[in-house]
Amino acid sequence: MRIAVGTDMDMHVARVVVAELKKMGHDVTEFGALVTQPAPWPRVAIEVARKVAAGEFDQAVLFCWTGTGISLAANKVKGIRCALCQDARTAEGARKWNDANILAMSLRATSEVVAKEILEAWFSNGPSQDEEDQSCLRWLDEEEERLFK
Repeated sequence: MRIAVGTDMDMHVARVVVAELKKMGHDVTEFGALVTQPAPWPRVAIEVARKVAAGEFDQAVLFCWTGTGISLAANKVKGIRCALCQDARTAEGARKWNDANILAMSLRATSEVVAKEILEAWFSNGPSQDEEDQSCLRWLDEEEERLFK
């Protein structure tokens, strides 16, 4: 998969995630503070989210201090479902039930071990094929179309 990784601060856990994604066989492109300083979190989020929405990347991983700001900003882009995940179970559910296409994590609160567990859960799960789950996603897509007109 083509994966974008963006962060507003160049911190160890973001570098670990880049290395882990490459080890998993993904084609990784870095954004934000991983390539230049400074990198305001809203700009990193919007730049990466637009590229995912345009199909330039299959998925993305975003970081900021709490993970909240960067996930809120990414979700402003039509077609993005960014999920802030603090553990593997949440990441699994975000992919399975929400068909999330951007993973957000906290630079402050995510350890190297937990980050690797989150990546494993995220990339080993896809959208549920259960009709109820699919119905929720269809409704969300329809509502997004109404909201972004």
